[in-house]
Amino acid sequence: MRKNRRAQAVIAMAVAAGMVLAGCSGQSETERDAQESESAQETETESQAAQDTPAADGQTEILVAAAASLKNAYEEELIPMFQEEHPEIIVTGTYDSSGKLQTQIEEGLEADVFMSAATAQMDALNEEGLIQTDTIVNLLENKIVLIAPASGGEDLNSFEDIVKAQSIALGDPASVPAGQYAREALTNLGLWDQIQDRVSFGTNVTEVLNQVAASSADGGIVYATDAASMPEDVRVIGEAPEGSLAEPVIYPVAVVAASAHPEEARAFVDFLQTEEAMEVFESYGFADGR
Repeated sequence: MRKNRRAQAVIAMAVAAGMVLAGCSGQSETERDAQESESAQETETESQAAQDTPAADGQTEILVAAAASLKNAYEEELIPMFQEEHPEIIVTGTYDSSGKLQTQIEEGLEADVFMSAATAQMDALNEEGLIQTDTIVNLLENKIVLIAPASGGEDLNSFEDIVKAQSIALGDPASVPAGQYAREALTNLGLWDQIQDRVSFGTNVTEVLNQVAASSADGGIVYATDAASMPEDVRVIGEAPEGSLAEPVIYPVAVVAASAHPEEARAFVDFLQTEEAMEVFESYGFADGR
């Protein structure tokens, strides 16, 4: 049975209680040790009970592992919409770079649905037998863009002007699809080597976006949807030129092979393909990738 996430709250409360006990100067060390031991035993019992308790009577909880650039659309609209239609299913999202999520699934993350910001991570998991192949859908298309802080960077007027930026934020190509796309585009434009002494690599695309928004970097490359989420803080300089990427930026989604709730996971994947869900994605700047 999936470990109920309420167990984490129980553990956190117990840790806090232990800290309070440790700070009580009026108690002897022996008394504190005895109370802490008793508290730990109670915590273990309560934690196990929480893990064995379902989300609610008649409800099933599924975990969706999705690229960081999907968080706003999921949390603000799509998950609430789905749960309104399916009150028997509770959806929890976890968001990070697609490469990190891939690794977590390989290491046993109990995810039910995976949606990445590139096909490479989905293909890798599928080849390892960790994805239900017949559920894979290339759902969305995005663009990568060069951005600058809302105030500043006046000398940046095109994607290629990234070479003029004194400090540059990019996703780490080792695990962040946006960084992989940035490296590919800049390499094909003959600019990658020219900027290496000015680049700082973020662990996901949201981190890159926030660095530029805070003017910690003069420029950065993110998805068009990310830039659209912070119009008051960043401005789009330009999209990656046509031909600089071999393939479009595609977001695939699928059910994880080890899902404990495959029917509910399929229901969520099916929902993401509906007209109403696609309208939400499009309102956040995504295009239909099917």
